[in-house]
Amino acid sequence: MDPVSRRVAAIAPSATLAVDAKYKAMQARGEDVVGFGAGEPDFPTPAHIVEAAVRACRDPASHKYTPVAGLPELREAVAAKTARDSGYAVEPAQVLITNGGKQAIYNAFAALLDPGDEVIVPAPYWNTYPESIALAGGVPVVVATDERSGFRATVEQLERARTPRTKAMLFVSPSNPTGAVYPRHEVEAVGRWAAERGLWVMTDEIYEHLVYGSHTHHSLPVVVPEAAERCVVINGVAKTYAMTGWRVGWMIGPGEVVKAATNLQSHSTSNVANVSQRAALAAVTGDLTAAAEMREAFDRRRRRIHELLSGIPGVTCMEPEGAFYAFPSFAGVLGREMRGRRPQSTLELAEVLLDEAKVAVVPGEAFGAPGHARLAYALADDALVEGVTRIGKLLAESTG
Repeated sequence: MDPVSRRVAAIAPSATLAVDAKYKAMQARGEDVVGFGAGEPDFPTPAHIVEAAVRACRDPASHKYTPVAGLPELREAVAAKTARDSGYAVEPAQVLITNGGKQAIYNAFAALLDPGDEVIVPAPYWNTYPESIALAGGVPVVVATDERSGFRATVEQLERARTPRTKAMLFVSPSNPTGAVYPRHEVEAVGRWAAERGLWVMTDEIYEHLVYGSHTHHSLPVVVPEAAERCVVINGVAKTYAMTGWRVGWMIGPGEVVKAATNLQSHSTSNVANVSQRAALAAVTGDLTAAAEMREAFDRRRRRIHELLSGIPGVTCMEPEGAFYAFPSFAGVLGREMRGRRPQSTLELAEVLLDEAKVAVVPGEAFGAPGHARLAYALADDALVEGVTRIGKLLAESTG
């Protein structure tokens, strides 16, 4: 008898974490490798947040459990921050503090879905979404998008994917992995479509402050208030405040859903680490100066990586509009001979790039988009240029 359950055995490992682990192992061996894999800012957590954590460590009150749903003052602060940053007015009771955004996503789908319920998932998607849906007994229904639409799903595509079993849809803007940002009129169209059909919407707003140029983040329940009663918003401190390792996220939703998710969390992890919550409280009640400085650096890097990738023959790349990812297509170079190897997929190409060019990227297969790869430009400018130059050099040597 197999000791591992079929449900857990069916989970695909995180490709992004796998790439990052191999990259770090090569680094540890002293190899000169450039990593575009990890989706985390390369900046330290702002000093005032770290100091808040230091004070919390010294306070015996922080050595105890907190309520499962989070520190009351943090839930209040998240509600206030949400109103400040997106215009979405919610009550603290609608907030559940979670161990990072991933747990918020898992909790939300577990609270919403029954076995066989379908969730519409536009692709390319972050690889955790379909796995969380499946773990909850749901069925991900993938809607493919591409560069021609700016990697944005249309209402017509969503309607074609809808069936009598559809209970929810996933909406992410700015997008991981593509960097796409939906303009307001498209957010409104999608939100009204979902509201008119009585569908739930789970919207991930973790990259809300990382938008560039003329692009703006629009929160779906703000643009379409009638959708709010069936909307769950995912967010956290990881990207805005360079706090990926602190593991503090949250979900915001209708009271009955948050109550159910809180009950689930009480039997899984209980509360988030007290010190991390104190750090998050300092983050969300502070200003956005550090976030603006990071955004300026990311803006410079996104323009540079787009320029460099677009200059490689056989590679095409949409200019990122948000987050900190480029998502180029390598379809034009697949099948070429590269130092004795002939990759037929971006999964194989990623292996060649890591082995031969010492550059780590995440293959598009992980995001439901074969032929592409994700490059996180959350790394130093010189390393960014070096990494893409290595990719270009290897591909220039390739032959048909």
